[in-house]
Amino acid sequence: MATSWRMPMATDSRNLLAGATTRAAGFCVLWLVLAGYSLGDLPAAAVAVAGATFVSLCLLPPGRWRVSPLGVARLALRFPGQAVMAGVDVARRALDPRLPLRPGFVTYAPRLPPGSARDGFCALASLMPGTLPVGTNEDGTLLVHCLDIGQPAAAQLAAEEAVFMRAVRDG
Repeated sequence: MATSWRMPMATDSRNLLAGATTRAAGFCVLWLVLAGYSLGDLPAAAVAVAGATFVSLCLLPPGRWRVSPLGVARLALRFPGQAVMAGVDVARRALDPRLPLRPGFVTYAPRLPPGSARDGFCALASLMPGTLPVGTNEDGTLLVHCLDIGQPAAAQLAAEEAVFMRAVRDG
């Protein structure tokens, strides 16, 4: 099946313009971080930023969700510590034969509705050692693989989802 690449049509042109501007600025900053500033690179940077912005808008059109800079900062500051603690726990369980390692599946009922925000939360949750969202059940709950089903995985996911929801809020 062929996919047509076309600019998404937004019901609100200001929403599309704001999304395009924000994304272009982000891609420009990414270019500067990776390649540095050189006047000779300006044409290539402009083409790369325009192309990345266009593809970004086609793949993920601006929606009703807005990113909170303060919420993203809290999420970014919380994530490394959580990941290190979880990684140490996973390594400890894997290397110490006396500690329980009871892999299995648990279900989690997310508060986020199906869509891009929930997908983003699942991507974030998959980065945390010891848990991996693997699918959705027919009732809408997430099926999550855990290294130890005796741990409070659902409570931990609820806490992470609350922080994520403060970063990505309904606009």
